[in-house]
Amino acid sequence: MTETDFEFHSDGLALAGVLRVPSGQAPDGGWPALVFTGPLSGVKEQVVGGYAERLTAAGYVTLAFDHRNFGASDGEPRQHEDAAGKLADLRDAVSALGIHPAVDAARIGAVGVCLGGGYALRFAAFDPRIKAVACIAGGYNDPAAMRSAMGADGYRAQLAHFAESAAEQYRTGQVDYLAAVSGDEDEPAVMAGAEPFAYYGTERSASPGWVNRLTRQTVRELITVDLAIGADFLGPTPLLVVHGTTDAFCSPDGARAVFERATGPSEILWLETTNHIDLYDRPEYVDPATERMAEFFTGHL
Repeated sequence: MTETDFEFHSDGLALAGVLRVPSGQAPDGGWPALVFTGPLSGVKEQVVGGYAERLTAAGYVTLAFDHRNFGASDGEPRQHEDAAGKLADLRDAVSALGIHPAVDAARIGAVGVCLGGGYALRFAAFDPRIKAVACIAGGYNDPAAMRSAMGADGYRAQLAHFAESAAEQYRTGQVDYLAAVSGDEDEPAVMAGAEPFAYYGTERSASPGWVNRLTRQTVRELITVDLAIGADFLGPTPLLVVHGTTDAFCSPDGARAVFERATGPSEILWLETTNHIDLYDRPEYVDPATERMAEFFTGHL
C-alpha cells in the first residue's frame, strides 16, 4: 500500500489525515473507500490508524484523520470535543474522498471505534453517501440514558455546573482543562480509571500528536450529544456492530440496543473480550473484527 499525508478542510479548518491506497491495479471506477473516526481524545496514529492499515491491505482506500481541535488539525480550543464539529468533519472527509482519483465515490463506507462508533452511526444515518457503516466497541451516547443513570436532579445539576464553567471561561478567556486519563486516583480525569490509563498512559498508545488533557466542557458534550438516535434513521444503510462481551466503558447493552433499533439491515459480532481496550490494538480481537468488517464491506460496497 501507499501512505500519503492528506489535508482537507472543514468549516475553514485544515484537517490532517493519512490516506492509504492499496497496491496493484485499481478496479474500474476506483477503489471502495472507508472514512474513520475514533475514540475520545484519539489521534490518527493510534486506534484508527491500526484498523485503517489492516483494511487497506484488504482492498480499501482508507482515510484516518485528526478531528478538529486534536492532533495535527486546526481548531480551538485545543483538546475540545466538538460533537457538531466532528459530524461536519466527517461530512467533508467524505467529500474529499469522493473527488480523489483513486476512489469510487459510489462506494464509500464509514468505520467508527469507541466513541467514534457512535459518531459513525449518527453520521451515516443522515448522509446517504455512506453505503455501509461498521461500529467497533462503540459508545452510543444517549442523553436520556445519561439522565436515567444520574437521576433527573443529578443530570440537571451537571448541566448547571457546566453552564457556570462556560460563563467563567467566557468571562476570563481561560479554557478549563482536565486530564484525559490519570494514573492517580486523586487526580480528576475525563476518562477515569486504570483501564484507559493502561492504553493512553503508556507506550502502548505512544503518538506525538496525542495530549493528555481535555476541556472541562468536553464532558458537557458527552452527556448531551445523542448518537444512538442514528440507529432510528439508518435504514436502508447496512450496519455492522462489533462489540466485546466484557466492556465497562462502552456498554454491551448499548451495542445490543443499537443493533435492535437499526432500521436497515444489521449484523452483530460478539467477541469474548476482557475489557474495552482489547478492541483497540490486541491482535486476537482486532484481527477477527477486521476480517468481519472486510466481509461486510465486500458485500455492501
